[in-house]
Amino acid sequence: MGIILAEGEMVGGTGGILGIILIYAVMIGAMWFFFMRPQNKEKKRVAAMLSALEIGDCVQTTAGFYGVVIDIADDMVIVEFGNNKNCRIPMDKSAISRVEKQGEN
Repeated sequence: MGIILAEGEMVGGTGGILGIILIYAVMIGAMWFFFMRPQNKEKKRVAAMLSALEIGDCVQTTAGFYGVVIDIADDMVIVEFGNNKNCRIPMDKSAISRVEKQGEN
């Protein structure tokens, strides 16, 4: 009797295919919402942070070093580290992970 019911369900297969397509569409939508969307928001936040970078801002690099921005080029910055005024290192803007403006604590 179970075989007969299974055969009867296979005859109306278009509803099953639409159900599977609907499940896949919901799964893809959920994956985009939970994985891709936050990643895109973070990229926009980092791009806005780096575009607002100014000379004199205190920055933290991805390596964990703190310094002050001395000069800004297109995609390069020169950062001065520590109290020693001779320790100036050019680096890519993408190496900056956090920016604190001059007036902020």
